Amino acid sequence: MKERDEFTLDRALVRRSFERAAPSYDASAVLQREVGARLLERMELTTLAPQRILDLGCGSGRPTRELRRRFAEADVLGLDLAFGMLKLARRRQPWWRPARFVCAEAALLPFSTASFDLLYANLVLQWCEDLDPLFLEWRRVLRSPGLLLFSSFGPDTLRELRSAWSGADGYNHVNRFLDMHDIGDALIRAGFVEPVMDVERVTLTYADVFGLMRDLKGIGAHNVTAGRGRGLTGRGRLAAMTAAYEAFRQDGRLPATYEVVYGTAWAPKFMPTAALRAKPDTAAAGGTEP
Repeated sequence: MKERDEFTLDRALVRRSFERAAPSYDASAVLQREVGARLLERMELTTLAPQRILDLGCGSGRPTRELRRRFAEADVLGLDLAFGMLKLARRRQPWWRPARFVCAEAALLPFSTASFDLLYANLVLQWCEDLDPLFLEWRRVLRSPGLLLFSSFGPDTLRELRSAWSGADGYNHVNRFLDMHDIGDALIRAGFVEPVMDVERVTLTYADVFGLMRDLKGIGAHNVTAGRGRGLTGRGRLAAMTAAYEAFRQDGRLPATYEVVYGTAWAPKFMPTAALRAKPDTAAAGGTEP
């Protein structure tokens, strides 16, 4: 198990943040939609015709609907830890061929072994700290051959915001993001094969830092690390942060950098022994359907 430190995420607060963000999520999730679309484009490079698909971290259900549209004959399920997101997702599904939804943690899936041909996980990994048990669980529910399609944020993400806060106080204000090579190593340890990853940098711009902070709040990306400040942020510290962020202003706009990691990996013919021991070949307890 991964040791706790100042960047350890409070799982209860993660869930609560996404619950609260459900009504505002779609309006703020511009980058999430674009990354999700680019991730799905990678399916065009394969000949896989999935019959059962799991959308991990489906949020308000937009990617689930797109997966349903692209793979009309497939059984598509959406999974998220926030019940409020799933209620919204369910209401937005087309009535003639709706997907199904389950509320559960991405690292504890309530599905039998070898249940899916495709796992689609758009911007989920940054909310999952311990990759080894996570990837073992994902490997467990994949059939062979089955495809894992994922994206995440790399260490350069929100570097301007991190830098601006570093001179204002001694608390964490930005999550720790995983390096592409660490993700690749964890995939291999879990028994995935042929991992392919690439990185791009996307820069969003804002008139002021408060626009960025509103977007982060709108998607539920609150600071939920163990090293966060426990009290209210005083005016002095907030002013110091905004002043420091001004050093990054270019052409009248403030940049927010995102390092986006895309990846694919395949389930091999034989499942690693650790994955076989992780769960019996029955549905895990704990999943609920909205």
